[in-house]
Amino acid sequence: MSMKLFIGAVGRLKNGPEKALFNDYFDRCNRAGPKIGLGPVQIAEIIEAKHAHKSERQRLEAEGLTKMQLPQSRLVVLDEHGKNLPSVKFANQLKTWRDDGVGQTSFLIGGPDGFDHSIFKKADLVVCFGEMTWPHMLARILLVEQIYRSISLLSGHPYHRA
Repeated sequence: MSMKLFIGAVGRLKNGPEKALFNDYFDRCNRAGPKIGLGPVQIAEIIEAKHAHKSERQRLEAEGLTKMQLPQSRLVVLDEHGKNLPSVKFANQLKTWRDDGVGQTSFLIGGPDGFDHSIFKKADLVVCFGEMTWPHMLARILLVEQIYRSISLLSGHPYHRA
């Protein structure tokens, strides 16, 4: 079994230390993940919607990102009001979906205004990285690190020490 992983994000990651760190974990995921049926990891970015009304920006960004995911994909939305999952539970959720024959899991990261409420109805899982609010560029790094940590946990690699 193999499950592709897709990250859809609002905003562009500019050159600099954040992009270098993201690319490091992204490359680690794509080297190690396919060996255990997770990956490849792909990323797509959309620009922030420029509509004057917050609700319309949220709707347009959600539509733009959901158009990119494959049909029948599991949908994980990052949101400050989501579940705060321990790394092991996050890894086990990916393992379960992979073992159940899910072809792709899509992770969506919204822009500064978050997502339209309609996206939460479509989500299989809504997660957060603690109670603090993170800039979406750092959330992207945290996500790809947790994907790599999941791959490490599931492959028995000592990266995750508990």
